Amino acid sequence: MSARTDAEAPTRSDTRPNQRIGIPWGKGPDVPTSTRSGRSRPAPEISRVPYLPGLDGMRALAVMAVMVYHANSDWLPGGYLGVEVFFVISGYLITLLLISEKERTSTVDMKHFWFRRARRLLPALFTLLIAITIWTSLFDRAALGKLRGDVIAALLYVSNWYQIWTGAGYTAANEFAPLRHLWSLAVEEQFYVVWPIVMFALLKGGTRRIAGLSRWLVGVAMFITVVVAVIYTAGPIGTAEVTPDAYWSMFGREISKFDWSYLGTFSRASGLLLGAAFAMIWRPVAVMRGPLRTKGHLLDLVAVLGFAILAAMVWWMWLIGPEGGNPVLFRGGFVICAIGTLMMVAAVTHERAATSKVLSVPVLLWIGTRSYGLYLYHWPIYQIIRNIAGVHLKFHEFVFAMIATGIITEVSYRFIETPIRTGTVRESWGRLSRSPSPGARNALLAAIVVFTTFAVFAAVSLATADVVESEVRQSLDAAESSTCDVVNDANCDGVDDATVIPPADSTPTGTATDATGSVVVPPVETTTPTTPPPGPIAELALGDSVMKGAAGPLTADGFVVDAVESRQFDNGADTAVALKEQGRLGDVVVVHLGTNGTIGNDDMTRMMEAFADVPKVLLLTLDVDRSWTAGNNALIYDTVNTYPNVFLLDWAGLNDSCPGDCFYNDGIHLKPDGQQYYADMIAGALQTLG
Repeated sequence: MSARTDAEAPTRSDTRPNQRIGIPWGKGPDVPTSTRSGRSRPAPEISRVPYLPGLDGMRALAVMAVMVYHANSDWLPGGYLGVEVFFVISGYLITLLLISEKERTSTVDMKHFWFRRARRLLPALFTLLIAITIWTSLFDRAALGKLRGDVIAALLYVSNWYQIWTGAGYTAANEFAPLRHLWSLAVEEQFYVVWPIVMFALLKGGTRRIAGLSRWLVGVAMFITVVVAVIYTAGPIGTAEVTPDAYWSMFGREISKFDWSYLGTFSRASGLLLGAAFAMIWRPVAVMRGPLRTKGHLLDLVAVLGFAILAAMVWWMWLIGPEGGNPVLFRGGFVICAIGTLMMVAAVTHERAATSKVLSVPVLLWIGTRSYGLYLYHWPIYQIIRNIAGVHLKFHEFVFAMIATGIITEVSYRFIETPIRTGTVRESWGRLSRSPSPGARNALLAAIVVFTTFAVFAAVSLATADVVESEVRQSLDAAESSTCDVVNDANCDGVDDATVIPPADSTPTGTATDATGSVVVPPVETTTPTTPPPGPIAELALGDSVMKGAAGPLTADGFVVDAVESRQFDNGADTAVALKEQGRLGDVVVVHLGTNGTIGNDDMTRMMEAFADVPKVLLLTLDVDRSWTAGNNALIYDTVNTYPNVFLLDWAGLNDSCPGDCFYNDGIHLKPDGQQYYADMIAGALQTLG
């Protein structure tokens, strides 16, 4: 997501007096009149972009939705759609500015356009990158190696493609990822690079026929929507080994289709293009000169309907869940969001509509004009608080993060972004350096020296750091050797292949000669190598990544552990049914599944029917901060009460009693102390059952 303060439109300080809201848009110096001499004044700029405070209000609502979503997706499941709102607004305003420039100067100065974008966007971005590199070099040096790739990608504005390529997508968890949110900045910046070139070509014939070109942009946006819908793959998304249909294999890497659809520049261009198409047919000054100038109240009703569409989507349109990506979202949902946004844009850009006034209250204007900084800084602050992605913030943590974000954003806006954007850096620096107080000058000099020292230290640390996997990743990789695919690997139960092969140096115990006196060697009987069928697995542990982390201690206790990352419960039920058919179920089965999604009643029934002849089935409850946890645990309790051979280990109630340092920062996966405690609790529960 990318919040654009005033990056695409004039600020109040940038506008000429006649451009400001409140002065009739059909009057003023730009309106064509005739002088007393009869000579006409220059033609009006009907594509001129006045200051539109209602758009700042829309930005404010969008960035607040995204910040709530990033804190805890359960609070506002569709808050991420603020991204699409910004894409649409950006496409609209950028295109309107380019049309206005063509109309005013008869050309599109791409070099000047790109310079303006850089002056508005880069100062805050550089500030963020330097600050987060310093913080990481001081407090989380193990993360520097992976941060290096994120920093380089951010500087080149290719964060979205870097995340797609490395598999560090928007929803990936268990990593310290302070720059993951920059994917949307990359999408927009790539648009800023390409779009002026496209508009230069489209506007070669002038602006009079530009409205007719909008239908082609709408057509391209619909084509993109169809492509994304066709690529969409239903079903859970796990690792490439668990859900291969959810990935493409490219150049030796597994590329997530979900990541490509959500993060890709092509797949997310529909909102930008629809905004651009709308700019070609809805130019605020031109609208006020036509028959729609008196339809402000009608447009207010349109805006209310558009807001209702967006509000409903933000409240209900979840992004990804246990069942995979949202099918409605990837089969036209983005277009619906864009249409709702454009319905509001139509009203807030109309001088006589009340929508703009409603969205121009001071608090929304403050948030909207600083939305770029709010977006840039809030995510790293969240990450510093929770340390790794995927962990929900608690409410008090969210409040603290909002206060810190607001303060940092205001400092950045006042002392970094605005002076550079308005070209007053030299003047501001001169005032500070000419301060009559020696103490103030010395303090400023000391601050510069300290900051420079830390920045150099951080840069060197970043450049020389080794790439180190997260602690969770290292733990799960180390546990790989202690797990087994019980359905497909016949040796999981410890039975080795048995073959009978005669010794190479064996000789016959007796000899015989033929009529010529030659020794006759009798043929040696050999047995064709055979593999006995695998027998029952006496003690089986079936789980996901939580159990996988403890595979070592469980194996030491005699369990055969089949635990897979991102495993859904239905996959575990499939395994249970397969083992039943193979006749390989033994006396004990321990099941810890449901961490990654909802447990279906039918899947639970399938599993329990497969385990009907197992004397002891031990189900573990769940302790993860997810929306489905309570429902899963309730089903586990019901199952224990329904089947006489099924027993309960209340892991959700026991894990807080774990002695030592038991959990990684996500609060889910187990450190060595926790792994041993986990295995001991299972062994103790089974011993109690006799």
